[in-house]
Amino acid sequence: MNSATFGQLEASLTQVLEHVQGKRDLRTTLLPAPPPPLAARDVRRLRDTLQASQGVFARYLNVSSKLVQAWEAGRRSPEGPALLLLHLVAQDPALALRAPWADTRPRRGRAA
Repeated sequence: MNSATFGQLEASLTQVLEHVQGKRDLRTTLLPAPPPPLAARDVRRLRDTLQASQGVFARYLNVSSKLVQAWEAGRRSPEGPALLLLHLVAQDPALALRAPWADTRPRRGRAA
């Protein structure tokens, strides 16, 4: 072990000892619990609440319609940011309908 590594280890142990003796407060951060998993029926129920097809629901969430199909069939489970977004939309379904960056005016077909 080189002297720099030994010095860092010694400093760390000194800090731990000071903490145990009540001479030092350690910074702690409480993180929220991860969202609970959603079952296929929960995803379907949420989509039904919005009265959206799988394609439209996928568009609301910015995911592929194949992914929504896989969630609802139980082949995959929502995870990461998509799981959090689904929980947020479940709490307030109107969130999926509001996209402040999007032009919400109806689109017309292109002129020939």
